[in-house]
Amino acid sequence: MSAKIKGYGAGAARLLADVLWPPRCALCRTAVDAAHTLCGECFGTLHFIAAPQCRCCGLPFSHAPAGELLCGECAATPPPYDCARAALLYDDASRPLVTRLKYGDQPQLALLLARWMRLAGHAALEGAEAIVPVPLHWRRMLARRYNQSLMLARELGTLSGLPVRPEWLVRRKATTPQVGLSRAQRRRNVAAAFAVPQSSLPLVKGKRLVLVDDVMTSGATLQACTRVLRRAGAAEIRVLTLARRAQVD
Repeated sequence: MSAKIKGYGAGAARLLADVLWPPRCALCRTAVDAAHTLCGECFGTLHFIAAPQCRCCGLPFSHAPAGELLCGECAATPPPYDCARAALLYDDASRPLVTRLKYGDQPQLALLLARWMRLAGHAALEGAEAIVPVPLHWRRMLARRYNQSLMLARELGTLSGLPVRPEWLVRRKATTPQVGLSRAQRRRNVAAAFAVPQSSLPLVKGKRLVLVDDVMTSGATLQACTRVLRRAGAAEIRVLTLARRAQVD
């Protein structure tokens, strides 16, 4: 009986909260049926990535190519990670979601976005042993108050049951924002920016990891993180992001 009363009390509290603070679309703020969702109109503008796509970097194809599902860039210069997947194309429709999570002080968006990431990255998450978020430098963390990649990683950890290990990868050098930089400048900008702490080296060795970030643009940051984890002895590194550009710069 007490459990029923407790459940009734929780349901009443949710009902009261919905009356006082009705759930709103995370983008346009239109009233919706449930929290942490989008209205149908906003959802319809998003471009979710689906097959066919490059089996390595996850680049979507307009149609399935003949032969192996591998983009020209991965065929010519394979990336250091084993595979990469993203839920959305990074475009005018998805950019506001990324911006609000990253700069708009809306970490609650991470739950909605991580659900999409889990669907897109189910193969990357399967068989993995830990999730590692791309770290922020402490100065940027003070300015933003939270690391959006860590927020996504924590929600993914809850959804998948995988442990989240932010302490396994640190940013030891403050870098300038990547926005507006060329591909070569991005690579130079993040060179030697990341490290695996000495205390984490025996924990990383031999592990199958999922490296999580919000957006893949040129891939420079994710590749720099991957190389550091490889040198630390990680057995496999799979990249999972919320969004990615349809073409790299």
